[in-house]
Amino acid sequence: MTEEYCDCWEYEEPVSLPLIGDDAPEFEAQTTTGHMKFPADYKGKWVILFSHPADFTPVCTTEFITFATMQDEFKKLNAELIGLSIDSITSHIAWLKDIKDHVEYKGLKNVEIKFPVIADIKMEVAKKYGMLQPGASDTKAVRAVFIINPTGKVKAILYYPLSAGRNMEEIKRLLQALQVNEKDGVSTPANWMPGDDVVMGAPETFIGAQERDSWGSDGEKTVHSWFLVTKKHK
Repeated sequence: MTEEYCDCWEYEEPVSLPLIGDDAPEFEAQTTTGHMKFPADYKGKWVILFSHPADFTPVCTTEFITFATMQDEFKKLNAELIGLSIDSITSHIAWLKDIKDHVEYKGLKNVEIKFPVIADIKMEVAKKYGMLQPGASDTKAVRAVFIINPTGKVKAILYYPLSAGRNMEEIKRLLQALQVNEKDGVSTPANWMPGDDVVMGAPETFIGAQERDSWGSDGEKTVHSWFLVTKKHK
């Protein structure tokens, strides 16, 4: 008996995702608030597009309750929330209704989820945004977060495993840092919070570096070194 040889391999579709600075991939989808054309429907607004593994799951439920209670805070920052999972509209509606009618978490109850949740049964949006990662699950989206600016550019990407819930205050803080950068052209240091000092850009020439040595600190700025200068931010 001769051994048969097969020169073949199983093709696995690579995971692709937009990168920071890329245009957010366009899509149309049905959501719990109606039909969505993205990003056209959100022109002029910041968007936090986030995925969750599945409806009727415990960690996702805590995240949705927390996001929902912070929705007005995000709106004040000109930002809209959009959720997504690989579930149907019917499943989404049933889950959101159950949250409002029956779930209490950390003293929060009767919480109504008003932001849209995308139904993505065919995984079309999840694949465009790299939310479906075979190493984690073939059928559930990981906890991805995309922060997209008012012109439809991806400005930040966060990924969490299925097991770890997200910190919504950190997502809000990151949004505020991105807005400061776009508005004022400055950067934010470690653990920055609104009202803290911001970081001026480092000089790009030798002469510029030498000039920094003569600056000195004053009431508005602090010279830590020629390459690190912080200043007040209003």
